[in-house]
Amino acid sequence: MTRTMNVRGEGSAKRKLTTFDVVAMKSRGEKIVAITAYDALFASLVDAAGADLILVGDSLASVLCGEETTLSATMEQMTYHGRIVARGASRALVVVDMPFLSYQVSIEEAVRNAGNILKHTGAGAVKLEGGSEVLDTVEAIVGAGIPVVGHLGFTPQAVHALGGPRIQGMDEDAAMFLEDDAVALEEVGAFAIVLELIPTSLARRVTEVVSVPTIGIGAGPDCDGQVLVLHDMLGLNEGFSPRFLKRYAELGRATREAVADYAQEVRAGSYPTEEHGYEPAGDGG
Repeated sequence: MTRTMNVRGEGSAKRKLTTFDVVAMKSRGEKIVAITAYDALFASLVDAAGADLILVGDSLASVLCGEETTLSATMEQMTYHGRIVARGASRALVVVDMPFLSYQVSIEEAVRNAGNILKHTGAGAVKLEGGSEVLDTVEAIVGAGIPVVGHLGFTPQAVHALGGPRIQGMDEDAAMFLEDDAVALEEVGAFAIVLELIPTSLARRVTEVVSVPTIGIGAGPDCDGQVLVLHDMLGLNEGFSPRFLKRYAELGRATREAVADYAQEVRAGSYPTEEHGYEPAGDGG
């Protein structure tokens, strides 16, 4: 069977967004629409629908591979999925997560890994987790000409150290520490910062104190943008239902129903019908 699929989406003539475009959206008061996706087909769909930023998250370890945490994600996985997402995105800025231990071991290794992600995927930036402990690393990566998105609050790669996916920055000392980290990340060159699972009031404070965009997930409405995992918002990942998640569709249920209908028709012999078959062409005689 021959199948042709256009993964470039309907917006292939649109100009590709850059990190400068994303930063400028904050100054214009425009909300940034970010979505996490993992393949070319879904990337083309969200790109055509108007997403500004597509994050290739190390959450693929959980969402696609069934792992309990993101820790098993590898450079090979992130590079592969980053490459195929970039193929499907004609307008959105593609950002790829740096996986666990790809930037924590040494600054030199972090720069090399970040460079390889951009070199082999066609993405426009990388994202890494942490605050004061990664400032020198972020500065070095940015210094190598590689745009960086920071990530504060609940950082999934530190899930065990944090005692699970808990809200961060609840007391004033922790809030001030996180705010200082956000300012420091901007100072060393991060062009945007993801804020995950922090109080709305703290997200508002951070958003006001930094000039780069904040992108929230479980951080309330006052961030400069929002990000959700596509599989979560479409209802495909039915076992994941945190308070911050809004499901915009129920495709998990729709998929089960569709496959059940297909199975029933196959077993009953009602699919395929003659209209779904092929006959060899005659010899013209």
